[in-house]
Amino acid sequence: MQFEIVHITSLFENAAEGFIVTDSNGNIILVNPSACRMFGYEADELIGQKIEILIPSEYRKKHIKLRDAFYNEPKNRVMGHGRDLHGVKSDGKNFPVEVSLSTYLQSGERYVIAFVIDITHRKEIEQSMMRQQEQLEKVSNEMRMLNAELEAKVEERTIILKEALQRLEQSQEELSEALDKERQLNEIKSRFVSMASHEFRTPLSTVLSSASLLNKYTTTDDQPRRTRHIEKIKASVKQLNDLLEDFLSLGKLDERKVQVGLNEFSLEELVQDTIDEMKGLVKENQQIIYTQSGKEMIVSDKKMVRNVLINLISNAAKFSDKDSSIRLSTSVNNDEAVISVQDEGIGISAEDQEHLFSSFFRGKNALNIQGTGLGLHIVKRYIDLLGGRVDLESELDKGTKVTLSIPIKHP
Repeated sequence: MQFEIVHITSLFENAAEGFIVTDSNGNIILVNPSACRMFGYEADELIGQKIEILIPSEYRKKHIKLRDAFYNEPKNRVMGHGRDLHGVKSDGKNFPVEVSLSTYLQSGERYVIAFVIDITHRKEIEQSMMRQQEQLEKVSNEMRMLNAELEAKVEERTIILKEALQRLEQSQEELSEALDKERQLNEIKSRFVSMASHEFRTPLSTVLSSASLLNKYTTTDDQPRRTRHIEKIKASVKQLNDLLEDFLSLGKLDERKVQVGLNEFSLEELVQDTIDEMKGLVKENQQIIYTQSGKEMIVSDKKMVRNVLINLISNAAKFSDKDSSIRLSTSVNNDEAVISVQDEGIGISAEDQEHLFSSFFRGKNALNIQGTGLGLHIVKRYIDLLGGRVDLESELDKGTKVTLSIPIKHP
């Protein structure tokens, strides 16, 4: 458990966004290093202060009323779209921000997590685009005046001004593309923050409540109750570890830190070991039926293949009912290894299948099932690194079949 706590602390302390936690009175109780750097404070200078210390003085009275109204009707929200929000640094300098709010209850008291993004760069791009637009309008006016006043030089001036317009329009298009990319990145970050706060909250609450109840069971007769709560804690810690593994895997892939390492291994033995490892995580009476054909030994990246298998088996178990079967098959020929995992679960609509390999995407019929929306995205990234392909067949309420084709070498 200490290992997982270290990962959670690392995620909090190394996040690029500012994390600020306040209690029901608006007092700051926790702040991460990014928020301290963003606002120019040390953590001990902010702890215990009202959240209004980070808001420009002219908006503080109004913010207190808005804060009180939020606590009366709390819900997760993203602030700053369509209107300007500003924070104030320790030196009194204002700067533009976007803020996402998430709320939760702990021991009967409500807390609010504010996720803060400094959008100074985005505002600079927007202002630059406005200046470009003004230049375009100015050039257009000049062009009309020259056509009226300088007929003799119309053709020459028109060519010169058209070239200038083309350069300005190209520049504006490039700025628009840069702004769209930044907005898309911020939307992905916002979805990640919202999803992460939700997915971490449930297992953490289970760990805290079960740990508290363990103190009450002190006699030998209470052993079954202790065992039940210990199992809950283990399951929740495993869930947290899986979440962290997904986030860390995605981070390494995005930073291009994942390299393919070829080694010789038995595909059948790897699959059997992975199935044995996953048996304790499947639902009641779920069966994993495995078949293998063709050669046994291959040369590929064993760790990547194992991670892909874990993701696919986990998904099949998660989205299927108890008493169902998960069919896993592998075959090896001269050119490739084919791995297929088929379940009898809820299936995926044709509409959702178009976006299934995007990061943080979850099907409409799976929103009430725990998960990060990263599993198939990570599988696709790993298989791309191995030079293979991923095929998916699915129908609502009839199950899903994922087939991986991986180029291989023989020992």
